[in-house]
This record gives sequence, structure tokens and C-alpha cells, in this order.
Amino acid sequence: MYAIVEIAGQQFKVAKDQKVFVNRLAVEEGNNVAFDNVLLIGDGDKVTVGAPAIDGAQVGAKVLKHLKGDKVIVFKKKRRKGYRKKNGHRQYLSEIVIESIVASGAKKAAPAKKEAAKPAEPKAKVEAPKAEAAQDLEGMTVAQLRELAKEKEITGYSSMKKAELIEALSNV
Repeated sequence: MYAIVEIAGQQFKVAKDQKVFVNRLAVEEGNNVAFDNVLLIGDGDKVTVGAPAIDGAQVGAKVLKHLKGDKVIVFKKKRRKGYRKKNGHRQYLSEIVIESIVASGAKKAAPAKKEAAKPAEPKAKVEAPKAEAAQDLEGMTVAQLRELAKEKEITGYSSMKKAELIEALSNV
């Protein structure tokens, strides 16, 4: 059984008891970690593809150690100009071992609470009549909008464009 899973922004094909080097994870050495973003699971001839991820699938792993990768040399040169730059870096990595691949029935991590969603609902209901009024105003000509602005005593209406008139009238 194998799975294609997204770990730290990269996709890996993993199998049980396989060791993988991934970008540094914010988990201490020896701790277990679960990855919910499973894109594909293959079990013999049976292949399950997610859209984009498989619901309920999970890959469990254990962080063995944190380390630095091999040194990568970055050398830049422009010929006949005397320009040379030599830089290098060592990537921070985590070595993990895949402990389990669960095709279905795994519980996903609880998403962050959305407390701000409840107060937003009444606000949307208040804005609906404004949207309808704005649509009515868009059907009017500039001359009609200016007359309406004059009646509502909006200053500077004579130099406003149609969009500015609609905005000013919808705010009143």
C-alpha cells in the first residue's frame, strides 16, 4: 500500500516503514505527526484519487530527528566582467518514518473556530437593500441621477460622474 501525501508544501510518494527527508517540521524529535492532505492511495490494483484530497484518509508518521542537508554551492559569474559570487546553504530537514496509512475513517484536525461568521450574517441582510437600490440607480441616466442628488441636497453633484453619483446616493 502506498500514498501520495502533501508534507510541508511538497508531495511525496510514501509507503509504510519508509524513511523520508522533508522540510523542517515544527514538531519535536520523537513525536508523532499526522498528515491529512492525502492526494492518492494505491492498494494493489485499487487506486483511490482525491479531488483534491481524499476525505477521511490520513498518513501517520514519527519524527526521528532534525538535521541539515548537504551543502549546496551557488556560484554566479558574468564572463569578462570580473563578477563572481559564491554562496552556499544547508537546508534544514526533518527525517520521518511513515508508521501508518489509513484510507478512511480517520478524524481530521479540528478547524479554527469561526466566531466572526455569526455577526456577519445580519450585516449581509442590511446590505441587500443597498445592493438592490444601487441596481435601480444604475438603470437611470446621469441627468436623472443629478436631479435625485439635487433633491437629496448632495453637494458637488454637478461635477460627479455616474459611478460617483450612484455611490453618493446609495450612501445617503
